[in-house]
Amino acid sequence: MGLGSLALTSLFKGRLPAVAPGISGFPDHSQTIKRVIFLCQAGGAAHLELFDYKQALVDRDGEPMPESFTKGQQIAQLQGKELRILAPQHPFKKYGKSGQHMTSTLPHIGGIADDICIIRSMVTEQINHDTAHTFMNTGFRSAGRPSMGSWITYGLGSESEDLPGFVVLTSEGGAQSQPIAARQWHSGFLPSRYQGVKFQSGGEPVSYVRNPPGVSRDNQSGLIDAVGKLNRIQGEMIDDPEISTRIAQYELAFRMQMSVPELVDFSNEPQHVLDMYGATGGDGSYASNCLLARRLAERGVRFIHLYHRGWDHHGDIKNGVKETCGLVDRGSAALVKDLKQRGLLDETLILWCGEFGRTPMSQGDRAKAGRDHHIKGFSMWMAGGGVKPGFSYGATDELGYAAVDNVVHVHDLHATILHMLGIDHTRLTYRFQGRDFRLTDVHGKVVDDILV
Repeated sequence: MGLGSLALTSLFKGRLPAVAPGISGFPDHSQTIKRVIFLCQAGGAAHLELFDYKQALVDRDGEPMPESFTKGQQIAQLQGKELRILAPQHPFKKYGKSGQHMTSTLPHIGGIADDICIIRSMVTEQINHDTAHTFMNTGFRSAGRPSMGSWITYGLGSESEDLPGFVVLTSEGGAQSQPIAARQWHSGFLPSRYQGVKFQSGGEPVSYVRNPPGVSRDNQSGLIDAVGKLNRIQGEMIDDPEISTRIAQYELAFRMQMSVPELVDFSNEPQHVLDMYGATGGDGSYASNCLLARRLAERGVRFIHLYHRGWDHHGDIKNGVKETCGLVDRGSAALVKDLKQRGLLDETLILWCGEFGRTPMSQGDRAKAGRDHHIKGFSMWMAGGGVKPGFSYGATDELGYAAVDNVVHVHDLHATILHMLGIDHTRLTYRFQGRDFRLTDVHGKVVDDILV
């Protein structure tokens, strides 16, 4: 309780308290990165349209899908339907000196081919959007577990003095926009100070970040002081970690009143940077969110999660993919290039993927065919510190149905991310209801082959 009082006292004297630490013992080995930016392509980006070229799909377009691939397999909306092979709807090209093979609809990401590592052998366990996001974010299919960002800020704390350690941004466009529930960035059974803070796409990024008319900063500090005293009195009577969380969050909110308006003021960004992202700044677009992610990274935010809701292409995937790629391509590539130019890419990990992939089989009318949800094999790319650049890893079978070479499970992805942050995934645990829980549960192995 004395520490909370000292923090409030120093705050009101104009001195910032120390950066929020993580728990004792972490990092427990050398780090290759300090932070993570997860560019989530929500809705299920189709690997066979983007990063996983299959000549057999072209050669056998329109043929029945061999039952040997699909018999007894979990399928979403195509269950019981006639299954026919669908060729990629746009040409593929090889990019960079590394010859990374990807769609021509992502030319800007193609331009950073020599900076990214493409994994073509991802698998997950959940075939519907909400549970698949939950599994990707928490390592478990049901709600209630802490999200990846919460685990990471719990283990390592935050390097930012006046912003949350875990920030969430959203955008949409290009296809049906599936809802994203707030539990995707929840802290679960961890103390609530570790949950993500969602910044709004339009208007004030954080509600009530500015004082209303007639309320001065001195008035506000007096209110926080009074609330802090009440919380400390309650803390003396009840041993509840949420009370110290409450004090810390009031302090952070007070500091955010100064930091957030400056964070989202893009007027000091050079025009060539705005042009690189294709952003105007503050319009809630994916491009602007990518630029905001760079600004958050510069200010020490530990985990930045961007969702673009626009990849649910059950129909007319040819036009849908082109439109969605047009919304995310430039910003994604610009973020990598911008961080690299500023010397921040070496200490940042960027992830780009959806919650699952899409089927080799067509869905709906062939004239405007789409693809169904798919969990047996999909693609993602990574860039940043410790990842092999210009590198391809893993493979699906000849029709892109199942991962068959160097398979990477979501648990393996989590273990690898924690490893890069200097955390042994088997040691980062939290005791709850008599059991030690962890992000990877009882699974997961570090994918050493993709690391330098």
